[in-house]
Amino acid sequence: MKLHDMSLLRNASYIGGAWQEGGAGSLTVINPATGESIAEIVTAGREQTEAAIAAAHDAMQSWREVPAKARAQVLRRWFDLMMAHQEDLAIIMTTEQGKALAESRG
Repeated sequence: MKLHDMSLLRNASYIGGAWQEGGAGSLTVINPATGESIAEIVTAGREQTEAAIAAAHDAMQSWREVPAKARAQVLRRWFDLMMAHQEDLAIIMTTEQGKALAESRG
């Protein structure tokens, strides 16, 4: 898979503001169109799942205090980043899911 920004392809869980490398095991992601192995990803076990739930709960406590205008600015920045990396994200989705590239771009 050829991406402009390889840092977009991650194989860990993002929990509490950090990438968690450890987990319950691993899983091979296969390109359904070719049968080729794309990546080995870490699977989350009970401990990681509970940590993710707790982190999401904690994040929601502070997020709900953020004014709507500031939340909109964060979401707009997220949208801008997705649009800036649209082609790479489409390639990742197409390779992982087997959907058409045009559909992934949308």
